[in-house]
Amino acid sequence: MAYDGDNLIRFDWAMKRLLRQKANFVVLESFLSELFGERVKIKNILESEGNKESEDDKFNRVDLFAENDKGELLLVEVQNTSELYYFQRMLYGTSKAITEYIYEGDKYSAVRKVYSVNIVYFDLGQGNDYIYHGKSVFTGVHTGDTLRLSVKQRDTFVKEEAGDLFPEYYILRVDEFNRHAVTPLDEWVRFLKSGTIDEGTQVEGLKVAKKVLRVSGLSREERRAYDRHVDAVRVQWDVLNTAREEGLDEGRAEGRAEGRAEGLAEGLAEGEAKEKRRIALNLKRQGLPVDIIAGSTGLPAEEIEKL
Repeated sequence: MAYDGDNLIRFDWAMKRLLRQKANFVVLESFLSELFGERVKIKNILESEGNKESEDDKFNRVDLFAENDKGELLLVEVQNTSELYYFQRMLYGTSKAITEYIYEGDKYSAVRKVYSVNIVYFDLGQGNDYIYHGKSVFTGVHTGDTLRLSVKQRDTFVKEEAGDLFPEYYILRVDEFNRHAVTPLDEWVRFLKSGTIDEGTQVEGLKVAKKVLRVSGLSREERRAYDRHVDAVRVQWDVLNTAREEGLDEGRAEGRAEGRAEGLAEGLAEGEAKEKRRIALNLKRQGLPVDIIAGSTGLPAEEIEKL
C-alpha cells in the first residue's frame, strides 16, 4: 500500500468514513465511470436500512448507497469473507433499494433503476474472469430475438431493451486479478486488491485517492478505530483460512487411515463438517449474530446455538 513512504486506507474503510463526503465523490465517480464505461456523477449519498453500520457487519461488509445525476440508485458493497448465500443477498439488496424508494400510492413510473456493485475478497462462484456483469435479457423462445422497448418507452426511459429497466449487477472478484494493470479499470482493481497506486497514474480518481486516503491523514481516534478494523478483518481471514486447512488436513488424514476411496470421501466430509463448526464457534466467540454465522457457514441455527 506504500506511496511516498505512506500507507493508503483500505477501500472498505474509506467507504465508511471518507467517500461519503461530497468533496471526495470524485474518487467513487472515477471508479464507477471506469466500471460502467460511461460517465457517472454522484448526486448524493443516501441513507438506507441496508447501509447502516451495525455490530454484525462492521468486519465483513460495507455498503454505500448513492444516487447519480440520472436519478438511478447505486449500491456498492465490499464483502471481506466468504458467504454461502451472497448471491441471494445481492438480489435482496436491489429489491430492498427499489421498495425503499417507492411509496404506497406512487405510480410504477417511480420505480428506479438500480446498479449493484459487489467487491468481494473471496471466490464467489466459479469462473476465469475477475469482473462479471449481469443483467436481465428477455429472449424470444421461438425467434431468439431480444425484446426491445417501444418507441414511446425508449423516448421516456432513454433505454433500448426491456431488460435495461431492471437491476444490473457487477461482481469484482479482486483476488482473481493477477496480471499487469493495462487499463484504468485494471488500475482500480489492483488498488482494491492491494492498495497500490502507481506514482505516475493518470486516472483522476486514483490521483485524488493518493491524497485523501492516506493513513497519516487520520486523527488519533480515527487511526485507532481503523487499526481495530484492519485487525478484525485480518483475524477473520486467519480464522477462516486456518479452519479450512485444518479441516481438509483432518479429512485427508482420516481418509488415508481408512485406506479406501470411501474412507477418503467420508474423511473429507467429516473434515469439512468440523471446519464449519470450528469457523462457527470462532465467529460466535467474536459476537456475530447466529443468522450471520449460519449464512456464512451453512450450518443450521440450532446447531450453532449449541456450540
